[in-house]
Amino acid sequence: MQSVIIQPVREDDFETWLLLWKEYQRFYDINIPETVTLQTWARLLDPAEPMHALLAWHGDQVLGFAHSVYHRSTWTSADNCYLQDLFVANAARGHGIGRALIEHVYAQAKQNAAARVHWLTHETNHTGRQLYDRVAQRSGFIQYRKALT
Repeated sequence: MQSVIIQPVREDDFETWLLLWKEYQRFYDINIPETVTLQTWARLLDPAEPMHALLAWHGDQVLGFAHSVYHRSTWTSADNCYLQDLFVANAARGHGIGRALIEHVYAQAKQNAAARVHWLTHETNHTGRQLYDRVAQRSGFIQYRKALT
């Protein structure tokens, strides 16, 4: 897809971002409470927070987003960058938007002297995994978690 622009979210992007955020939740069959969504948005805009968001635009249409979180690591002296959420609108898939967003996160992480970028995806996300296998190395680690709330 020609002339895709990737840029950090701005305060007036909320409604546009929210539409994709809701699509993302449908894709993963989850329902994030509105209070968490609003808190997430506030954190994404706060320069004191380690959370960041990018939007991919084609003209006035948003095609996808990437959310990243910088955090400390016991394995490196530099921070790591966790690519927490990556989503491309269904109609825009297969046009390099996901790759462009990942590459932009890589560039930002390098600029911020991060040691690595890492992320998770669901095992059933076959289309996403085809891209991820081309742009990163699979770690071999299996995630375990326990909800506390």
